[in-house]
Amino acid sequence: MELNKIRNFCIIAHIDHGKSTLADRLLEITWTIDKRDMKNGQMLDTMELEQERWITIKLTPVRMNWKGYQMNIIDTPGHVDFQYEVSRSLASVEGALLIVDATQWIEAQTLSNVYMAIENDLDIIPVINKIDLPAADFDKVALEIVNLLWCDKSEIIWVSAKTWENVETILDEVIKRVSSPKVYSEKKPDNDELKALVFDSQYDAYRWVVSYVKVFQGEIKKWDICHFLNTNKKIEALDVGYFSPGYTSDKKIELGTIWYVVTWLKTIRDAKVWDTMWKPEMVEWPKEKPENATPIEWFWLVTPFIYAWIFAMDSSEYPLLKDAMEKLVLNDSSLFVETDVSPALWHGYRCGFLWLLHLEIVKERLLREFGMDVIMTAPQVTYRVVLLWDKRSEYSRFLPEYIESEKWQKCTRILISNPEELPNREKYLYIEEPIAKVEIITPLEYVWNLMQLSQDRRGSFKNQQFIDSDRVMLTYELPMNELIWDFYDEIKSLSSGYASLNYEFIKYSEDDLVKLEILIADEKVDALAFICHRKQSRYLWWKICANLKESIPKALFTIKIQAVVWGDVVWREDISAMRKDVTAKLYGWDITRKKKLLEKQKQGKKKMRQFWKVSLPSEVFVNLLKK
Repeated sequence: MELNKIRNFCIIAHIDHGKSTLADRLLEITWTIDKRDMKNGQMLDTMELEQERWITIKLTPVRMNWKGYQMNIIDTPGHVDFQYEVSRSLASVEGALLIVDATQWIEAQTLSNVYMAIENDLDIIPVINKIDLPAADFDKVALEIVNLLWCDKSEIIWVSAKTWENVETILDEVIKRVSSPKVYSEKKPDNDELKALVFDSQYDAYRWVVSYVKVFQGEIKKWDICHFLNTNKKIEALDVGYFSPGYTSDKKIELGTIWYVVTWLKTIRDAKVWDTMWKPEMVEWPKEKPENATPIEWFWLVTPFIYAWIFAMDSSEYPLLKDAMEKLVLNDSSLFVETDVSPALWHGYRCGFLWLLHLEIVKERLLREFGMDVIMTAPQVTYRVVLLWDKRSEYSRFLPEYIESEKWQKCTRILISNPEELPNREKYLYIEEPIAKVEIITPLEYVWNLMQLSQDRRGSFKNQQFIDSDRVMLTYELPMNELIWDFYDEIKSLSSGYASLNYEFIKYSEDDLVKLEILIADEKVDALAFICHRKQSRYLWWKICANLKESIPKALFTIKIQAVVWGDVVWREDISAMRKDVTAKLYGWDITRKKKLLEKQKQGKKKMRQFWKVSLPSEVFVNLLKK
């Protein structure tokens, strides 16, 4: 198909503004899916968790046909935790439908998505949804969009995805206002080389790795030999096609469109989501890499923000956990996984997540899809440790960075996510914690409560901007360690659910950080180690010890629980021992027989304290996730 007959666009919005519902209406209008097959809606949300929670977790492309035009649409998540999915979608299209709820107006994630769309130089079409609701405020939301996009009010499309009102107008406006596909120009106009951007990869049990690509140059046919320029993997296109929304085979991949390619690869790590698929003029890989074999640089790489450790409930279930994690990673390209060993919990996995919802989704998928009820430790952020002198050889596994600072001439910086990896106190200068830029949009009546909350979480006030007469956007710089607990829940609670939140990492900053360790029966539990602020540690050591005292079952000897900061015991709790009445069987006895039995019991408990280990139930780690 000619390029001027192709339109690639995506749907962006804040969570619960009606993206997936509107996508369903577009599929029905274009007869991509028959109305009888719509069932309960959310046709592009194929995961069970997506349909249950009514949220979009994974991006989903689909092809539609409208008035002789090929319409390739991508439905994107609205939650801030899955912003990486949005960024990849924006890199693969030329236009974006900005959906705004007429009753909720512009939210924090709306602003974030708009800024990313502008950075990608996309044609943005504003759409106001849910105009059928009685609470819709047409003038207010229109004014906010005009001020945000600097557009005319007449450019706004007013629709109701529920009642189908003006939905057809969206497709007509996409044809008019969205540009034709971008192509990757080369010096030779007759160059047949393929260059396609891989914006997503999925694992199919029957097809192995399936790559989602946007073609910027050339074409690819079934059985063609291609290469990934970054991983240097050679593949054979076992099948090519488009999304309708399922996989639909076709003869070849055309220029400027969104397609899938079935590869022979068995691991998704070889088909990274930022790689470039390249097909040279010759079939075999040349001895010297040609000049034009350069990857397409389009969007940023994923970086895990928080880490947690996953262990099986029973050590005998580790093989099952290993199999489940391998399959899960194949379908979640944003999940970072590596094996790890804990003395307390045996073998497990150190996992990197985009944020807390991503962590929760992974845990739910392990339970639902693989039947694995796992132990997940409290989440930790990544800290940067500054070491004196050149320590690159000693800490090579941490990918050290050699720097020269004003205060210290020679320093080495390393990144750690596991508190157990922190060097001894005398070996480093200071610890830097990650700082996030936090934007909170809230009605005026809740401003004081949210400002107080941010100050209590060690936030630094940066700006206050009025969006309109009733709402304001607060900008703070907060440590990311303060965000991973219950910050989002507190915001919703203090604002009666009206406030919205957006955040992004900006820098590392030095602060008074300490390492908090927990000893149970004089044994260190590495899964319960934390790096936290010194002021925060006072609350943590009391709370953790109190939770452990309630969760750990009693034994026949006293269990000692200690909180340790830099080798000093700062708090202690004791779980009293269960006592068996060893004198119950005595009758007609004297005091010496009683003392003998009690002394024997005392010696037995002393021996148990030396050789027995305390068993930590899974509820211990679940309770510690609740701050």
